[in-house]
Amino acid sequence: MIYSILNSRIRASFAVLQRSSGQTKKEMEDAGQDEGFERFLKWAANLGISDCTTNLSLHPQSPTSCLGHSLTVSHFPDAGGRGLAAVRDIKKGELVLRVPKSVLITRDSLLKDDKLCSFVNNNIYSSLSPTQILAVCLLYEMGKGKSSWWYPYLIHLPRSYDVLASFSEFEMQALQVDDAIWTAEKAVSKAKSEWKEANSLMDGLKLKPQLLTFRAWIWASATISSRALHIPWDEAGCLCPVGDLFNYAAPGEESNDLENVVHLMNASSLEDTSLSNGETTDDFIGDQPDTGLERLTDGGFDENMAAYCFYARKNYKKGSQVLLGYGTYTNLELLEHYGFLLNENPNDKVFIPLEPSMYSFISWPKVSMYIHQDGKPSFALLSALRLWATPPNQRRSISHLVYSGSRLSVYNEISVLKWISKNCAMILSNLPTVIEEDSLLLSTINKIENLDKPTELGKMLCASGGEARAFVEASDLQKGKNGSELLFSGKTKRAIERWKLAVQWRISYKKTLIDCISYCSVTINSLSSQNFLAMRTK
Repeated sequence: MIYSILNSRIRASFAVLQRSSGQTKKEMEDAGQDEGFERFLKWAANLGISDCTTNLSLHPQSPTSCLGHSLTVSHFPDAGGRGLAAVRDIKKGELVLRVPKSVLITRDSLLKDDKLCSFVNNNIYSSLSPTQILAVCLLYEMGKGKSSWWYPYLIHLPRSYDVLASFSEFEMQALQVDDAIWTAEKAVSKAKSEWKEANSLMDGLKLKPQLLTFRAWIWASATISSRALHIPWDEAGCLCPVGDLFNYAAPGEESNDLENVVHLMNASSLEDTSLSNGETTDDFIGDQPDTGLERLTDGGFDENMAAYCFYARKNYKKGSQVLLGYGTYTNLELLEHYGFLLNENPNDKVFIPLEPSMYSFISWPKVSMYIHQDGKPSFALLSALRLWATPPNQRRSISHLVYSGSRLSVYNEISVLKWISKNCAMILSNLPTVIEEDSLLLSTINKIENLDKPTELGKMLCASGGEARAFVEASDLQKGKNGSELLFSGKTKRAIERWKLAVQWRISYKKTLIDCISYCSVTINSLSSQNFLAMRTK
């Protein structure tokens, strides 16, 4: 809808070229996109965006592209799609891209438009947040079409996003887990509320009708939430041409320093492993940064260079994808803010419900009590349950052992693991489908996405039954001329992609619980065997 303003003429020209050359529409679109992207990179080069890390007087900027010294645009089908690849070996910490301040899209740069500035600065709109203002400014700029100074960049922004705020009721319910559904509902409600609050300003600016819709607002707000970078002078952030081509790298082991410390101290023996100087783990951790909550970055705005600068987060070999760490997000958070998730996300976690009394036994915050993606309980969760499983009259005397990460006894540890395993199994049993059913459904969705004949869509969905049939009914899919075939429209494709993401998320959620049950079972068997051998040797 938004892009009809920018590229209706482009689509018309594709049709003419297709008839004259015999190429398919897909081939023509791909060729046109490649050519348009080359023009974008040339535009960026002319504005001073550069991946040259040395003196530009010694290595002049290419007149046709802002890339080529360190990076190049490439396609990574299994790792984020279009991204940036290294054209040479790059060392960790090396500057790989500079984007001048003058090119950044910020509220300040957009408000140089006199009409926009006069409306936005009116006191009646003072209640709008900086992000809402930036969203309105972005839609206003989109309405300018080719007359926008940023047109070469805007035309290459995604046409839609699969963030939670865009999920339909069916897609939200497909998540199955109450907490996830609540998060999605909250995201939709928040987006609608912010859109309604901004309607008066957008009406005053006389935006085109298609830019006033909720769908357009979702696009603008999702563009900001998924692409905006931090700048020190505006909490709404900025859009950074070329800089937003980096795909996401989830922080791995380096983001789990807290867990690594406590696991090192959680020895397999039942001895007291408190720190040698008499301090407890709690005292030690209190002096450390909150690594689990810290938002990591691989760049920032450099005042001296008057540019946004990006640095290599690790060593990269020539040809490998250069990634950017957005921060430590769970898969649900990635879905909420960015519209994608990772099959292997080291920062993902599953929370299991605890009895209210359990929280009173220990000072660890609730957010630290969870199950890791690999199925292992977090240190805080184990600590809280070890103390809870201890008789009340003994808790005070052994609390220092709990905080140091020690197992209290074989009996206590087995009791804790059995409790965790039982609750994981209970959560799984209360969900409407099992992981095997979800995997089959995901396979069906993948087949649908790869259909050679889109008209077979309805037949395949209805034949699958259950949730697939419900998708057809809930999505109000457009029918073909004969009334029995479902058209594979852009709207249908987007709905299928969001449905697929919901299924992928719940599969990952269930896999973590299943892995936790397996981990508990293996550990219980090992502890029981060790205890049996210890008793025999006495």
